[in-house]
Amino acid sequence: MKVLITGAAGFIGSDLALRLLERGDEVIGIDNLNDYYDPALKEARLARTREHPAFTDVRIDIEDRAGMAELFEQHKPDGVVNLAAQAGVRYSLENPNAYIDTNVVGFMNILEGCRHNDVKHLVYASSSSVYGSNTKMPFSVHDNVDHPVSIYAANKKANELMAHTYSHLYRIPTTGLRFFTVYGPWGRPDMALFKFTQKILAGEPIDVFNYGKHRRDFTYIDDIVEGVIRTLDHIPEPNPDWSGDHPDSASSTAPYALYNIGNNEPVELMHYIEILEDCLGKKAEKNLLPLQPGDVPDTYADVEDLVKDVDYKPDMSVEQGVANFVAWYRDFYKV
Repeated sequence: MKVLITGAAGFIGSDLALRLLERGDEVIGIDNLNDYYDPALKEARLARTREHPAFTDVRIDIEDRAGMAELFEQHKPDGVVNLAAQAGVRYSLENPNAYIDTNVVGFMNILEGCRHNDVKHLVYASSSSVYGSNTKMPFSVHDNVDHPVSIYAANKKANELMAHTYSHLYRIPTTGLRFFTVYGPWGRPDMALFKFTQKILAGEPIDVFNYGKHRRDFTYIDDIVEGVIRTLDHIPEPNPDWSGDHPDSASSTAPYALYNIGNNEPVELMHYIEILEDCLGKKAEKNLLPLQPGDVPDTYADVEDLVKDVDYKPDMSVEQGVANFVAWYRDFYKV
């Protein structure tokens, strides 16, 4: 299969490209290598795939309409996995326009590329952030998600709506994946585990929001990538039982699906920090702070549909996952 991955130098995209190449797929990896975080880390990730004969490395912004149209026309991918995004809930409070450019305009260009080039399946990253003000746990893809609390979450919900429209109008199979807090080796420097590790090793205090009491369904990178591959290989079909009288959010009369990919086992942030302290052999000095605007207190993934449809359930323990990250961090940064 020929697969186009957007965000191929990113945390998830780089690992996904490696896995697809290992199983014999052809990969067109696109990334703009922006400076939202250290481009050197992105380059190091890319170095793992760049020399592979089945990997094509492309520099482009997905919001470049003409460039994206030309790319799709040139490569004619069978499948597309959209992982390029302006990420970060808190950053969306500071620079909301960047989120519209990449996450809405860019996604529209991808949908148009799929429409005009006979793409067999579009898989795209959504987010657990779409659950917003919901408090019913665990979060289910069958629940209504109309109350986002950040512009990032609103963008991701918009992606799901846009994808459904294209599935309905043009019968393009689309699958949205609501990722829960992803962590592990080669992770993002703007995320808590990376920041905490950096600061604890440097002897600097860490900012702990919601006084460390919020819970996250931390999901290991390998589990995320396995979920992406299994859903990529599972092309959604229209649901013959779908009814407009009782509309189900996760399926449709169109070839459209939504899945949560989460560990199905939320962990309190303070416990997560304790695990990290044990792995580092060093205690953290903590600045205990209130919940930040745009954040939610808890996340917890219902993965029943993922198990039913693709026979997969993430299962990496946080203890092992954090240990793996610390080993990678010490090796990569020589600390």
